[in-house]
Amino acid sequence: MTFLAIDAQKNLFTLQKSQLQFEQTLVMSRANYITKQMGYRAQELEQYDTDPDDDPTYIALQQEESYLETRQDSLDSQISLMENEISSLKNLVNNNIKTSCSLNLIGG
Repeated sequence: MTFLAIDAQKNLFTLQKSQLQFEQTLVMSRANYITKQMGYRAQELEQYDTDPDDDPTYIALQQEESYLETRQDSLDSQISLMENEISSLKNLVNNNIKTSCSLNLIGG
């Protein structure tokens, strides 16, 4: 019956992985939006012959883009770890069920 507790943990990790994937989707969406805004801002600045590196708005967009890239990398790592844990727990559940069934067959 240990496999029930392990399976419950696996299900919890699966839920957490789904939450991380949802956050990842939000971060990717925000990053795409920021990239578009940077392009628009660069075009505006080009019209006035202004260097984007001197523009506070453009700099703020760059900083947010950098933060989002870092957050994306972090989420990728967390999701990968969750997938490994889920896979390990899946194997553990299967092995536990096989052992339990074998013991039941032996015990009669």
